[in-house]
Amino acid sequence: MIEETLHHRGATIVRRLFLAPGEATRWHRDPFHRVSVVLKGDVLEIEFRDGLPRKHVKVTSGQVDWDEPGNRIHRAVNIGDVPYEEITVFFLAHPDDVPQPDAP
Repeated sequence: MIEETLHHRGATIVRRLFLAPGEATRWHRDPFHRVSVVLKGDVLEIEFRDGLPRKHVKVTSGQVDWDEPGNRIHRAVNIGDVPYEEITVFFLAHPDDVPQPDAP
């Protein structure tokens, strides 16, 4: 997994995420609004720490999603055959907020 901050000004962060096939993000939560743009990929699986059923999410290049905040601990796993890449714009409450805090 590669996460790279491309821009950070005030309460706005732009980040690039890359997941090779089989890779997963770290366990985290999403307390802020965000817009994600899929650059590459075909399918992700969202796993939830609470053990509830996983979500199978098909994605396409150019897909844009508005995501609402949530505190449910989860991670994304690239279960596709191709690398997954996205650009995400986070709208934080304060400039020093962490956009996706790690879950213990």
